[in-house]
Amino acid sequence: MWATAVVQGGRSAWKGPFFVAFPNLKHALENNIAIKTQARACTILPNFIGIRFLVHNGKDYIPVTVTQDMVGHKLGEFAITRKRFTYKQTKNK
Repeated sequence: MWATAVVQGGRSAWKGPFFVAFPNLKHALENNIAIKTQARACTILPNFIGIRFLVHNGKDYIPVTVTQDMVGHKLGEFAITRKRFTYKQTKNK
């Protein structure tokens, strides 16, 4: 296995990272507007730093602000799709 295939996360190295072209990227950065997207598989690129995304989790749009540490990850990693489960305790008298 090549080292680049490990870094890419299983995607073919010759294809490169998967990303969606957001046409209003510069406008969103200048005016601090959130970009609404359902592209959870989109790889975060270095030019996304500082931009706010509203990532769809299947029901709602979760706000995600991109930082330097997120580069190379997917947008969907930061919008959790499952709720935390807790048992409800009843009061016994």
